[in-house]
Amino acid sequence: MRLKDKVAVITGAGSGIGKAMAHRFAAEGAKVVCASISGRAVDVAAEIGDAAVGVQADVAEEADVRRMIATAEEAFGRIDVLVNNAGFGGKLLPLHEQTTETWDRVHDVNLRGVFFCMKYGIIAMRGTGGGSIVNISSATAMVGFKHHGLYGAAKAGVNQMTKAAALDYADDHIRVNAVCPGTIWTGLVPASKESAAPPPGVRRLPGIPMDRWGLSDEIASAALFLASDESSYVTGILMPVDGGYSIGYSGLGAEKTGRSTA
Repeated sequence: MRLKDKVAVITGAGSGIGKAMAHRFAAEGAKVVCASISGRAVDVAAEIGDAAVGVQADVAEEADVRRMIATAEEAFGRIDVLVNNAGFGGKLLPLHEQTTETWDRVHDVNLRGVFFCMKYGIIAMRGTGGGSIVNISSATAMVGFKHHGLYGAAKAGVNQMTKAAALDYADDHIRVNAVCPGTIWTGLVPASKESAAPPPGVRRLPGIPMDRWGLSDEIASAALFLASDESSYVTGILMPVDGGYSIGYSGLGAEKTGRSTA
């Protein structure tokens, strides 16, 4: 019961990592507000039961975020944990092929949305003595990722906002940290790709030192640590959970094949 008596708001909770976090946090004793732009977060809340409430909200819309935070306060009286997980990847294309519309949507969801959620979440937390904010960033914010320039740029902004907010609100007893996932199996990757075919966590993923996909539950574990009092002296960190991807080039499995990479 690592989150006993805490109230957590999780965006993007309708599927994948967000859904895994919602179930994990509830199992650890939290009351959970599940939010997503689709109605699936309402279904996830129903799966959890009385300890959860579902909200349909677009984090890029300020009014929706204010309503989401108000719903949490009305349902459970306070907010102790805010997990900014909602994201939009856009298309994997080189920069000259990207559109202005894609740029806007990627940044609206991944950066503007985190700003709105942090702003109103912090206002709520300051009124009740503090809390923990966990931003779900990306390994692409820390190292280059081909054809992912827009997403990486937005997530790099999340990283900087994480560190600035950690400094701004330490005196208010609000901790702000980020988890930077690598290549995570969420069921959203097309199964037609050989490396993406199930079973997850078993298939090889060349270029990743740990040689496999990460799992949604592994991101949930990292977020749980940062949300809980176990990390009470931790703020402003960017935690890679990426199988070693952000360390650097791994030789694309050369150690296993005996081939030279020189």
